[in-house]
Amino acid sequence: MTDLQALHDATHTMVMGVLNITEDSFSDGGLWLDPAKAAQHGRDMMAAGADIIDIGAESTRPGAKRVSEADELARITGAVKTLIPAGAVLSIDTTRASVAAAALSEGAQIINDVSGGTLDAELPHVVADHDCLYIVQHWRGWLVGSKGANPDQDTSVYEHGVLTDVRDELMRQVDGVLAAGVNPERIIIDPGLGFSKPGIEHNLPLLTGLETFRATGYPVLIGQSRKRFISAMLTGAGTAGADGPTMAQRDDVTAALSALSAEHGAWAVRVHDVAKSRAAVIVGNTWREYA
Repeated sequence: MTDLQALHDATHTMVMGVLNITEDSFSDGGLWLDPAKAAQHGRDMMAAGADIIDIGAESTRPGAKRVSEADELARITGAVKTLIPAGAVLSIDTTRASVAAAALSEGAQIINDVSGGTLDAELPHVVADHDCLYIVQHWRGWLVGSKGANPDQDTSVYEHGVLTDVRDELMRQVDGVLAAGVNPERIIIDPGLGFSKPGIEHNLPLLTGLETFRATGYPVLIGQSRKRFISAMLTGAGTAGADGPTMAQRDDVTAALSALSAEHGAWAVRVHDVAKSRAAVIVGNTWREYA
């Protein structure tokens, strides 16, 4: 059985591997829809050093359409039933209370709610009724403003600066889930890189200001993997080809940011390429020990 308090209070940055069981996730949509392939990918990430597997069955990329509750339930519970016997620590990327409840009943240990308790008001209550960890992420709205060349144009104005506004808004979200009865010693926070934050100028201040989030007293998850601001950095540096940055280039930058996040005390990094970020996190954790 997983020691949830020890997991919550981890002193070294962990690696969370992404398992997207979706048709249209921006970088790996459709690859793991087959249940056998999804299970094998989860086991492969564990073998590569993933401390946690984060299972999602609904894409949250700009412009994505919601999947049915029945499809999400089937995909999530199928993967949980396969990976729990393999010894996996499982995080469930969902905004639906029904999916969270079903996954927790099958043995999942973490709920990763990208809406931070705002999309389904019952989800925090489900968490409060179970002994699990709850990742509360900052996001200003479900796929709001996903039109045109600037997908988040309606939600990406930060009047007091992105670091201040995201911290303040995220803490209000945390207050909401605390009011629903969630144990504060089970909460992880996530500044939500890329969510309502389309540009480099929205995301890098959150990474360089990681200590601002750690100062709240909650562990901090960083989900930078393959985000479009990484592509923008590579393109701006003139290293991208005619078709844009390759996936390998994105994963290299993701790993670099994993090392920096570990150095500055992130609870975990959420990544697609586990092997690269595992090596990077080892460097970051070691660097922190000698700093």
